[in-house]
Amino acid sequence: MSGDRGDRAEQLLGARLDALAGELRAELIERHRRAAIEEAGAPPPVELQLDELIAEQAALLSEPSRRRLRSRVLRETVGLGPLEDLLDDDSVDEVLVNGHREVWIERAGRLERRRGGFGSESQLLDVVERILGPLGRRVDELSPIADGRLPDGSRVNVIIPPLAIDGVTISIRRFRGLRPGPEELVARGSVPAELMGMLEADLGARRNLLISGGTGSGKTTLLNALSSFIDPGERVITIEDAAELRLRQPHVVRLESRPPGIEGTGAVTIRDLVRNALRMRPDRLIIGEVRGPEAMDLIVALNTGHRGALSTVHANGPADALRRLEMLALMSGVRVGADVLREQLTGALDRIVHIERRPDGSRVAVSLSEVVRTAGAAAVRELWRRPEEDAG
Repeated sequence: MSGDRGDRAEQLLGARLDALAGELRAELIERHRRAAIEEAGAPPPVELQLDELIAEQAALLSEPSRRRLRSRVLRETVGLGPLEDLLDDDSVDEVLVNGHREVWIERAGRLERRRGGFGSESQLLDVVERILGPLGRRVDELSPIADGRLPDGSRVNVIIPPLAIDGVTISIRRFRGLRPGPEELVARGSVPAELMGMLEADLGARRNLLISGGTGSGKTTLLNALSSFIDPGERVITIEDAAELRLRQPHVVRLESRPPGIEGTGAVTIRDLVRNALRMRPDRLIIGEVRGPEAMDLIVALNTGHRGALSTVHANGPADALRRLEMLALMSGVRVGADVLREQLTGALDRIVHIERRPDGSRVAVSLSEVVRTAGAAAVRELWRRPEEDAG
């Protein structure tokens, strides 16, 4: 009984602090606005103004309660609101906001709905502005979709009404600073030791390797692990939409694409970076994901002496990965016959490793294939397949 009373008291205190935090936040914003106008310059720091406000209006609270109150107001004013605690939780892989009332997370491969949400759609839009503002991006009716990256590297996608019917939608793919290495992937059962040995030999022989799989199947994780097999004496250039890779080699140059700014100019595409990387004396090219016309530039590069490249592509299987690369290359606008393109594609790639995500959330490698020439097309020949009893 005493435990129940304690829980109810804690819930009551939490509700009171939430209500007071909302009032203080509104007052803090108004004071900060007035100070900015009256002082015609930089107003006092928000933290200092908040401390003064708490001293005036919450002096009777205990010290622990004042600290909690301060944290909540700052979280709602300059932080990411209800997302702060989720992004501080290392077990959370993805955060998904479907309108201001609905927040989901992915943990250990499974989705779960979180209690609470945002107080209103305007509060959610404030958080979106705090995410995109420092990146020089915004969302509005003319540009209702935006991508960004949090300071920790997590990828963020925002889409707002009228495209998002049920309200502002945010998808955050968490970034993990320490990615598993080859040994850990083998220990987990994600990549059997036999296959890992084959992949190590392929990279040592400077074969061009493509990792295929669906969304969230672990392509980037495997790519990062395989990069540890690259000779430390080589110069590696990585090209990504959002810099996620964390290579352990001493000589790594990291390039990241840039979407258009608020004025709609200044975009730098993956294709631009691939072309430029060829002028940077790369020993190895690593492209986080091929998803557009840069496929043509990559195919050309890999047919002109750039061996040992690594990349990923969304596909349902190795054969589908080849067809997808062919389709993406055709999007480049370069006029080339289909037979010539397929010949170039066959010369560009050596191996395709395919990975899948199981229903239980685990991610496993299921096959390794060799890219071969056939009459009029590129094809794959299976070199290894996960035994059926392990396929899940």
